[in-house]
Amino acid sequence: MMEYVDVDEKLAVDKFYVDEDNAHIVLRELGPGDMMQFHTLELACPAGLYECLPDGTVRFDYAGCLECGTCRILCGTTILEKWEFPRGTFGVEYRYG
Repeated sequence: MMEYVDVDEKLAVDKFYVDEDNAHIVLRELGPGDMMQFHTLELACPAGLYECLPDGTVRFDYAGCLECGTCRILCGTTILEKWEFPRGTFGVEYRYG
């Protein structure tokens, strides 16, 4: 029998130390042709940091980043201006598992 894993519950115990002075992920200015790439990130990001709003604007917040590199691998040369690991003492601190 498979046990159900509540990912949101497990992620809620993690601690995020956000570097307000140095965003480690920066999106380029998105044009009309970039929405397919953005939608890819919206579907693939395990932290759900990328969101396309009903009015067509996009929302992104690096503060809850899990530092998995999914967005860098999928779109690092297209719609990301910058992706790097957070500076020392910043970033995610996993507290479960």
